[in-house]
Amino acid sequence: MPLTLDDLRPNPGAKKNKKRVGRGRGSGSGKTAGRGQKGQKSRTHAGVGRGFEGGQLPIQKRMPYKRGFTNIFKTRWEVVNLSTLERLDIEGPITPEVLLSAGVIRGLEFPVKILGNGELARTIAVHAHAFSDTARESIEAAGGSVATLERDDKWAVKRPRSRRLPLNRDMKQARVGKVGGPSRREALAGGRTES
Repeated sequence: MPLTLDDLRPNPGAKKNKKRVGRGRGSGSGKTAGRGQKGQKSRTHAGVGRGFEGGQLPIQKRMPYKRGFTNIFKTRWEVVNLSTLERLDIEGPITPEVLLSAGVIRGLEFPVKILGNGELARTIAVHAHAFSDTARESIEAAGGSVATLERDDKWAVKRPRSRRLPLNRDMKQARVGKVGGPSRREALAGGRTES
């Protein structure tokens, strides 16, 4: 006799009847339905979410590294691989301006770095702000040349971590705005005096 789908049965003990609570004292789980008397756990939708600390500021909010953070000093590089340079049908040196016109990079405000992913079979001259060692060796091995450009983007110099700038320190030492000292306008105009 062939086996059909209606002959399939779960293993013994695999399926259990749901426990019926709140069905009288004789059931053993009547009245409070096994939840005990009062309190948070006796209520509907009881329990707390993951990471809840009773209303106290939880650890994932107290410590930024527990939830990650955005590095405001990170350099926004434009990464170009050798395989991309190989596909470009361009005569002459490859510069950030050429890459922008070809739609390879987002804009000239980002520094360009050449990475060595891919093969290079032709001789090219590449001008970029940075090169990986592999990319530099591959370009020179193919008979090409590399030129490192000077970075003038806004990420070239990191912003100070402190809000207390040197200018404000100098003004404080010169007693700007204090009795007997110059005004802020005079100090900024170069009329700062030493006291």
